[in-house]
Amino acid sequence: MTMPTQARRAALADRRFWRHFVEMLLAMVVGMVVFGPLWPDLHGSTELHLLVMATNMTLGMALWMAVRRHRWVAIAEMGLAMYVPFVVLLPPFWAGWLSVDAVVVLGHVLMLPAMLLAMLRRPSEYLC
Repeated sequence: MTMPTQARRAALADRRFWRHFVEMLLAMVVGMVVFGPLWPDLHGSTELHLLVMATNMTLGMALWMAVRRHRWVAIAEMGLAMYVPFVVLLPPFWAGWLSVDAVVVLGHVLMLPAMLLAMLRRPSEYLC
């Protein structure tokens, strides 16, 4: 059990791990810019808008991970990290506890630790 913990600690101290994290963030932004205009106007449905935005980010990030030759399981886990924050925030939004702006901001902020957790599941995958 100590070995995986040591591997995670070593990954967190490795510049390659963090470079990959930043590369994925940039790929997500590119995904939003490139794929965003392909969708029709979705201003009528907050939920659909959020899921389409997560899809755009996931497409950009997944394409970059495929270029970097990551395994599909790692790409799928990272894709989940894009959607889970928004899905978790939808019930409080529906209850009226969060505004649309709060869901958008919090969803993006929560993606960062979600991505980090996905990366730490397979630290050696991100040290290339």
